[in-house]
Amino acid sequence: MVSFEREQPSTGPIIRGFSGTAFRIEDRIVPGGVLLTPTSAVDWNPAGVDTLSVDDLQGVLSGDPTPEFLLLGTGPTLRRPSPIFIDAVGIGVEVMDSRAAARMWNVLRAEGRWFVAALMGL
Repeated sequence: MVSFEREQPSTGPIIRGFSGTAFRIEDRIVPGGVLLTPTSAVDWNPAGVDTLSVDDLQGVLSGDPTPEFLLLGTGPTLRRPSPIFIDAVGIGVEVMDSRAAARMWNVLRAEGRWFVAALMGL
């Protein structure tokens, strides 16, 4: 006999929506960017894609376990960070605009994937 069991949803912050200038994470409005880990969401406002450094990620890369990759949302449009930044991150970096990255965060977290995201403001 086949048995079906409902999967438990992943825990941690979920992006419930976004508007022209803000993300809604759970019941909190975040005006600007946000750093996401599977267990936390922290306001984040770097100067810009061109000046990103690993220091801007404030320790989200050093979690335990090590994240699979960094999902980088570059604001309202896709912009490529410098190759120096990508090499310095030390794990894979997936780059897309922040709206697409917000949707991808929810899909991959629903699968239970362990990664981090840095979403620049819209």
